[in-house]
Amino acid sequence: MSPLPSSTGSVQIQQFYDKGLAHASYAIRSEGQIALIDPARDPQPYYDFADEHEARIVAIIETHPHADFVSSHLEIAQETGAPIYISQLAQASYPHQGFDDGQRIAVGTVELHALNTPGHSPDSISVLLMDELAQTRAVFTGDTLFVGDVGRPDLRESDAVGGHSRESLAAQLYQSTRQKLMTLPASTRVYPAHGPGSLCGKTTSSDLDSTIGKETKTNYALQPMSEEDFVKVLLEDQPFMPKYFGYNVLLNKLGAQPFEDSIRTVPRLRDETEMEPGLLVVDTRPADEFRAGHLPGAINLMDGGKFETWLGSIVGPDEPFYLLADSQIALDTIIRKAAKIGYETNIKGALLAPRDQPITSAATDVEQVRQHPDSYTIVDIRNRTEAKERLFENALVIPLPELRERTAEIPTDKPVLVHCAGGYRSAAGASIVQAALPGVAVYDLGEAVTSFQAQPVR
Repeated sequence: MSPLPSSTGSVQIQQFYDKGLAHASYAIRSEGQIALIDPARDPQPYYDFADEHEARIVAIIETHPHADFVSSHLEIAQETGAPIYISQLAQASYPHQGFDDGQRIAVGTVELHALNTPGHSPDSISVLLMDELAQTRAVFTGDTLFVGDVGRPDLRESDAVGGHSRESLAAQLYQSTRQKLMTLPASTRVYPAHGPGSLCGKTTSSDLDSTIGKETKTNYALQPMSEEDFVKVLLEDQPFMPKYFGYNVLLNKLGAQPFEDSIRTVPRLRDETEMEPGLLVVDTRPADEFRAGHLPGAINLMDGGKFETWLGSIVGPDEPFYLLADSQIALDTIIRKAAKIGYETNIKGALLAPRDQPITSAATDVEQVRQHPDSYTIVDIRNRTEAKERLFENALVIPLPELRERTAEIPTDKPVLVHCAGGYRSAAGASIVQAALPGVAVYDLGEAVTSFQAQPVR
C-alpha cells in the first residue's frame, strides 16, 4: 500500500500496489465514504483502510473485467452492501449498476464520472475524479493508459472472451486516447491499474502515477501519428499472453468466491502417498533443493516475485496440480498467490516436499559450456523479443510458456542445456524438459547465464 498526494484537501487517494502482478488498485476517501477501484483478490487491506479512517465503503468500480488477476469486487459488495459499478458493455453476471458515459457517483464532497475508453477491452472505462468546484483532478485509467504506455489490445480475440480483433481494438484505443483522455486538463493526475512488469502493456514506466500533460509529451503511444501508424506501432512486440488470462476475464465477469473461504477448501495432504499418479506436481522450493531430489515429473517453479504469473503461464486454467513447498509458511504463501489468479481451485493437494526424493538433476559444468557449446542442444526459453539477441548461435528458441507443449521438438542426440536471462525461468524449463525426455541428460545454465555475452541475430 502506497500513499499518494490528495487531489484536494477534502479527498484522499490511496494506492494499493501488488508487485507480483504489477497491479494498482485505489481507495478514494471523502467525508467518511470510500470508493474502491479495481480491488485485488484479497479484500482485507481495503477493510483495514476503511477501519483505520472510520469510513464506509460505498462503491466498488471495475474499469473492465480483468485478465491478469481475480478481483474481490463481488466479495466486498456482499460483505459491505456497496454496489458494484461497471460498464454495461461488460455484460457482468453478478448484480451491478451500469457505469458509462454521463453517469456519476457521489463520494463525500467529490464525484466520480464514467468515461468509456474502449481499446484494451471493448468494455473499458476510465473514472474521472471531480472536486466540489466541478474541476477535473484525477483520472483512473484502468488498463487504457499506463505511465509510458497504453494497454495491449490483443487479449479479447478468443471467441470465449468476445472474438474482438486486435486491430479493431487498437483503433478504438487510438480514439479513446485522442478524443477522451488527451482532452483532459494537463494537470489531471493519471492513476493506472498497472505498473512496470505488467503483461497488460509492453513498455510501462517505473513510475506509478503521472499527469495527462506529462504523458502527452513523453508517452510513445500519445505522440502525433495516424490511426494506421498507431495500430502498427502498438501491435509490434507485444509480450506473450499467459494461459490464465482468458479464464480470469470470464471469472471476473461471474464474480469469484470469497478469498479466505476458497483458500480453506484447498486439500492439505500429509505426504506424497496421498497423491494420485499422473497429475502435475509443482515444486516451489529453491532450485538447488529441487536438483538435490524431487518427485518424478515435477516442475520446479520457485516461489518468487512473479510466481503467480509463471504459474498461470505454464499451467492451464483447467489443469489440476499438486503444490509442494519446504515449510508451512511457504505453502500458505504460494496458495494465496495461486488464488490471486483464481488457481486455488486447481490445487488437488498441498503438502510439504518429502525428504529423500528419488530424482536428482546433474550440476552444469559452466566452463565446459563456454568452451564447447556445440556439445549441447541448447534451448533458449526467453521470450521472442529477448531472444533477438542470442547467447548461443544455434540455440533452439522455445519460450517458457510454450515449452511443455513443444518438448518433442528438442533433438535428443546430445545433452540438453536450458537457459533464460537470469536463472529463474531456466530452473522451471530444465525441469519440464527433464520430465518430458527421460533418459536424456538435461542441464540448467542457471544464473551463470549472465556471464555470457549476447550477440545480435543475423
